[in-house]
Amino acid sequence: MTSLDSALAVSCENLVHVYGTPGNEVAALRGVDLTIDPGEMVALLGPSGAGKTTLLWHLAGLLKPTAGTVEIDGRVLSGLSSPALSSFRLREVGLLLQNPGRNLLANLSAMGNVLFAQAPTRRSRKVKRRRAADLLERVGLAHVAHQVAGLLSGGEQQRLAVAVALANGPRLLLADEPTSQLDPRSAADVIELIQAANVSLGTTVVAVTHDAEVAAALGRTVTIRDGRVGAAGHGGREFLVVGKDGTVTLPPDLMDVFPPGSLATASRAEDGVLLRRVTPGSVDEDLAHPRVEARGVRGDGIPPEGS
Repeated sequence: MTSLDSALAVSCENLVHVYGTPGNEVAALRGVDLTIDPGEMVALLGPSGAGKTTLLWHLAGLLKPTAGTVEIDGRVLSGLSSPALSSFRLREVGLLLQNPGRNLLANLSAMGNVLFAQAPTRRSRKVKRRRAADLLERVGLAHVAHQVAGLLSGGEQQRLAVAVALANGPRLLLADEPTSQLDPRSAADVIELIQAANVSLGTTVVAVTHDAEVAAALGRTVTIRDGRVGAAGHGGREFLVVGKDGTVTLPPDLMDVFPPGSLATASRAEDGVLLRRVTPGSVDEDLAHPRVEARGVRGDGIPPEGS
């Protein structure tokens, strides 16, 4: 087995997930290939229903693939026993679900929730209380530390959920819309806390978000479209991703050029590929139909000279 020190933090290979019953299947994921290095911070982007949350649940081991594999730190999650999978989630993963209340024990205080999350650790009670107090302070909830979580506002519950998810210093933080119910100042505090965990603990972060500021703060972006990895962002620029089978998902602003069902030809060019829409039997296909030129890009994300 791959050692944890050298393994990728996340590796998905041809990940497929189909919901429904025979005859009524819906493919939420259609062959996702994704790798994330230890300590990376990645934002999952894409329209609603694209498969982002389904992918996040697979990374947490909450779903089993219809096909393909998910590996976290070199371990294939589908190969773990139920006790091993539960231990993995308790000790190594911070999970932040989109509905804040689902992350909390409603009858415990804010302090009690953060203390309970630390139960799997070997810290002394004094250390656990100190860490809980520090996390509550950093998410702006010190003043409600002893209030019952179920009576907090939606925004307060979301900030508390972040503190709970980070309580154990997880190797992997999975967050679904971590700032969706927060005002700009609270959202900035949460982003800063996540960044601090990444720097001080080396926590790998994967977050589903529609918030441009969250995406920018995490650095790398992966766009999911129709259950596939459609694009990846590096350094503020977005690039198409070519799948292992050669598939490419066009960005939405080119769909008027190539409507669904279009026929096209692809041919080599001097520094890339030319994609042309065609109509069988056309007298002059090359001149009569739109084309897109896909120029080559080096492995460092920099186009070749002259592009």
